[in-house]
Amino acid sequence: MIDFKLLDLARAVADGHRLSAAEQNLLLELPCEETERLIPGAQLLRKTFFNSNISVCSIANAKSGRCPEDCAFCAQSVHHQAETRYYPLKSPDKLAETGRKTVSQGVGKFSLVTSGRGLDPKELNKVAQAVSEMAAGGIYTCASLGVLSAGQLLALKKSGLNRYHHNLETAPGFFSRVCTTHDFSERVNTVRLARQAGLSVCSGAVFGMGESDAQVMELALTLRELGVDAVPVNFLVPIPGTPLENMPRISPMRCLKIICLLRYMLPDKEIIVCGGRLENLGELHPLIFMSGASGIMTGNYLTRKGRDAQADLQLIRDLELTPV
Repeated sequence: MIDFKLLDLARAVADGHRLSAAEQNLLLELPCEETERLIPGAQLLRKTFFNSNISVCSIANAKSGRCPEDCAFCAQSVHHQAETRYYPLKSPDKLAETGRKTVSQGVGKFSLVTSGRGLDPKELNKVAQAVSEMAAGGIYTCASLGVLSAGQLLALKKSGLNRYHHNLETAPGFFSRVCTTHDFSERVNTVRLARQAGLSVCSGAVFGMGESDAQVMELALTLRELGVDAVPVNFLVPIPGTPLENMPRISPMRCLKIICLLRYMLPDKEIIVCGGRLENLGELHPLIFMSGASGIMTGNYLTRKGRDAQADLQLIRDLELTPV
């Protein structure tokens, strides 16, 4: 049954209305088993701003392991006991070749990801060379390189980088339970500097680490204030050897509710479902698009295998949507 009150609320949001605190609470108070009441409005908003288009992106782990930060979900931290392969930053030629191979499979955006707090000048130069080579070939390039300075971000912009990715990881009020080696303000500052450099900005979180729905809303409000362009949505996959290895999986319906909440709060922003899609949603994962997702990450993740790009592209077409 369609909840016409929520559908009318979505129509108002599509026309520029921002949810009041009372309206936000109305969404929050819906139990997960009633998430289907949010879906028609979330789908209306996705269609309003993105039509049938679904963005498809992929990443490559350009530098792996030995990260000095202690993010509780991450297998690459030196503080944890997870088994992770280490290798230094790959050469520009190898990075660019990976990008070309990835987009040849029908993927629209390609991102280079490095472990660690940031990059030294030599490493940044390597990434800039790879980006320049890919940009010359018409590839939409993104990078996730940790905390960078304004000058470093400007250099990447000049090399042809389109987008910078830097997750907030979780809500500000929950961050200290996820990471202690740096604080939330550093992440916010990097997002602001990337925007000031003229880059499109992709910033989201990992969900299922123990945060409440109210904290999901707190994160959404922060992302809205920062004016990010895209929001990657990751659902925790507990990794042995990390502090969250015994965290129970969140339910498929809560995953869908989180996507719906983000769509109502950030109606015109890309919402890209990334890590943990299959592990947490299982057979329900195609419903992410009806719940407001306007993009997916396909292929392998940083330390885990992902889903074949051709299978994801076919899924999108089977739903009569358009991969872009």
